[in-house]
Amino acid sequence: MTAEIITIGDEILIGQTVDTNSTFIGKAFNKIGISIFQITSVQDDKAHILKSLKEAEENADIIIMTGGLGPTKDDITKLTLCEYFDDKLVENKAVLQNVEYLFSKYIKTPISEINRHQALVPSKCKVLMNKFGTAPGMWMEKNGKVFVSLPGVPYEMKALINNEVIPLLREAYNFPYIKHTTLLTYGLGESAIASRIEHFEDNLPDFIKLAYLPSLGRVRLRLSAKAMDKNMVDEAMDEQVKKLIPLVEDIFVGFEDDTTIEQIIGSRLVDLGKTLSIAESCTGGRIAQAFTANAGASKYFKGSIVSYATESKVNVLKLNESIIVENSVVSQEVAESMAKNVRQLFNADYGLSTTGNAGPTKGDSDVEVGTVWIAIATEDEVISEVFNFSNHREKVIMKATNKAFEMLHKEISKK
Repeated sequence: MTAEIITIGDEILIGQTVDTNSTFIGKAFNKIGISIFQITSVQDDKAHILKSLKEAEENADIIIMTGGLGPTKDDITKLTLCEYFDDKLVENKAVLQNVEYLFSKYIKTPISEINRHQALVPSKCKVLMNKFGTAPGMWMEKNGKVFVSLPGVPYEMKALINNEVIPLLREAYNFPYIKHTTLLTYGLGESAIASRIEHFEDNLPDFIKLAYLPSLGRVRLRLSAKAMDKNMVDEAMDEQVKKLIPLVEDIFVGFEDDTTIEQIIGSRLVDLGKTLSIAESCTGGRIAQAFTANAGASKYFKGSIVSYATESKVNVLKLNESIIVENSVVSQEVAESMAKNVRQLFNADYGLSTTGNAGPTKGDSDVEVGTVWIAIATEDEVISEVFNFSNHREKVIMKATNKAFEMLHKEISKK
């Protein structure tokens, strides 16, 4: 069973809006055994939408559309669907009641005739009631294929997918079972890992595939299995994971199906009853942001200081200025002092620091662009390493962030 996603809207094509809807739908469908054949983004243009619908009908069993369902003239999806299905718009009383209720309950401006037009839907469609917005979802069928049109507002679309679309699809079809297991590795590149596990990959069962997902200092190894027999998939996946882990044990940090390395580190710190504080220079708060994005981070994360300028390292982190003068702001001595001082300032068990030159110019240091020192301080010791992460600013920052996670994970794993 395959699906195609069509996102409608000029704002996506010009880069004004990021298409997060397709990501959500892809994940939701994958969980119930529907493979995404293709994702297409089209203009708010009737001919373009009609062409995409025709091609999607040839490609997939289920076609999911998002966007173009607003009340204004540039939202043409409903009229285009009428043309494609040789249909006409009719007023749906239940949708009109929902629109009127939403306006009376949550919207201060009076309801207009344009807003009431949201209740006009193709006569052949099954209405999917949108409890969070005025544009309903619409389910239509043609030549044995299912077409679903949903509003583009993400929280409205998500609710309709979860509460309406997926239950209806489960009623209509018998889907295969799909399972993914993703191993998170740090410290070794994609090609080196591929060489190491080549024999393992060559001997995988036909219904299990391995994908390499590299990202600036880390590689995720995703095993994907798909079959109708759930028990067979579960048993085979467990067996292959047990074979794979020993081959990458030195670089394996955990599973990333439903978690991230920041969450893995956080959970480990909570288990140990330990806390963390961070002093960032070249990474500009990226590391701290990754931790605080997770609920419950206050259990282990004491706080951070983004001591970007040299004077903030002296005035806020209380570094001895002579250390900077004698060794350069990007140096082992400065990195280690930052880690020790931030640990003490926040009374934390671990202090993590980064200082480097992300470029494009050398700034306050004469070291080469891409040079980064990362240090970790504990009550007993301070460890530090230096790296050169190329000459592209964003690449340097992200590689430094990922390397800091890797080092911290290794350090807390000693306990």
